[in-house]
Amino acid sequence: MSDTPEDQARTGDGTRAVRAGLPEPVKHEPTLPGPVFAAHFHLPGEATGPYLYGRDENPTWTLLERAIGELEAPGRDDVETLVFASGMAAISSVLFSQLRAGDAVVLPSDGYQVLPLVRAQLEAYGVEVRTAPTGGDAQLEVLDGARLLWIESPSNPGLDVCDIRRLVAAAHAQGALVAVDNTLATPLGQRPLELGADFSVASGTKQLTGHGDVLLGYVAGRDAEAMAAVRRWRKIVGAISGPMEAWLAHRSIATLQLRVDRQNATALAVAEALKRRPEVSGLRYPGLPDDPAHKTAAQQMRRYGCVVSFTLPTRARAERFLTALRLVEDATSFGGVRSTAERRRRWGGDAVPEGFIRMSVGAEDPEDLIADVLRALDESAE
Repeated sequence: MSDTPEDQARTGDGTRAVRAGLPEPVKHEPTLPGPVFAAHFHLPGEATGPYLYGRDENPTWTLLERAIGELEAPGRDDVETLVFASGMAAISSVLFSQLRAGDAVVLPSDGYQVLPLVRAQLEAYGVEVRTAPTGGDAQLEVLDGARLLWIESPSNPGLDVCDIRRLVAAAHAQGALVAVDNTLATPLGQRPLELGADFSVASGTKQLTGHGDVLLGYVAGRDAEAMAAVRRWRKIVGAISGPMEAWLAHRSIATLQLRVDRQNATALAVAEALKRRPEVSGLRYPGLPDDPAHKTAAQQMRRYGCVVSFTLPTRARAERFLTALRLVEDATSFGGVRSTAERRRRWGGDAVPEGFIRMSVGAEDPEDLIADVLRALDESAE
C-alpha cells in the first residue's frame, strides 16, 4: 500500500507529509512502529543484512530517512537520506567528508553563527576557506577552483536569498560540489536537489519537527559515492540520532504541512504589521513583495518560512520589547509551534545591529500574535 515514486511525485504536500516513510501495513501492527532501542541485533553466521550494529543502522532511522527523502525529492529513488544527532552533525559530515587538505570551500559570510567555528577547524586541517555574502549571488566571485560551495538560502538570521540554480550551474561547470542548508525553508518551501544541488542539509530541530523537543539533522544527496563518504563519516564520529528522537521526528512530520502553512501565513501578516511601525527598520521577510529577496525567492521557493527579522533603534529598546511580549518566548532556535524571538547580537556571532530581532512565528492565532507584538512595541517605547 506504499506509494510508488510516481504517486509520490503527484501527491500533494499534506498527503505526502502524513504518509511519508510509513511501512507496508501489517494486520495488528501499528501504522507507525514505535522506536527500536537496540545496540545490537541477532546476527548468526555471516555479518550481512540491513541491521548489524546500532551505530550503523536502526529500523527507526530507516523509516525517518525514507520519510525525509520523500519530502526532499518526491518521485525519485536515486536520493539517499541520512539522519544525524543534530543539524551541526549533519553540516559537519558533509564538510569534513568531502574536503581534504589543499581543497578550497566557499561558505556564506552571513550564515549560521556556528560557521566561524567550522571555518577555524577546516583551516586547521589545511582547507582554504573563502566567504562571501548570500545576497547578490556574491559567492560566485570567490568560487574559482573551489571543491565545495556551501549555500544558506534564506540565510540565518538576515534572510537574504541567492539564485541557487545560477550558483549550482557555475559550481558544476568547474567541477565543484554544492550543498544547500535548507533548514529555514524546509522541504515544503524549497527542494535544493531539484534546483541542482548535490546535498540538501538541514537541522531537523527547527520547523521540520516543530515542537522544540528534538535535536536532529539530516543530509539528503544524489551522488552515491559522495553519500557513502557522508555515511562513513557518521560511522566514524558516531553522530547518530537516538531512536526516540528519530521516532518523535517522524511522528511530527505528519503535521508539517499544517504547521508550515499556518506559520508562513502568519509570518507574512506579522511582517506586514511591522512595516507600518516607524521604530522598525531593516525588516526582512522573503514573502513580502517589496523585500529585496522576493523576486529570486519566488522563482525557487514554494513557501517563504516562518522567520521575520527586524531592527529596533537600540539594544535597550529591543530588550524592553522582548520583555513585554506575552505570547512570544524569549528563546533561541526557530520553527516551533510556539512563537519565539531573541536579540541575536547577544550570542556575538552574527554581524547584526544591537537591536536586531529574529522572530520565529508559531501557530498561535494571527490576530492574537499581531496584537501582542504591537502592544509590546507600544509598551517598550521610552
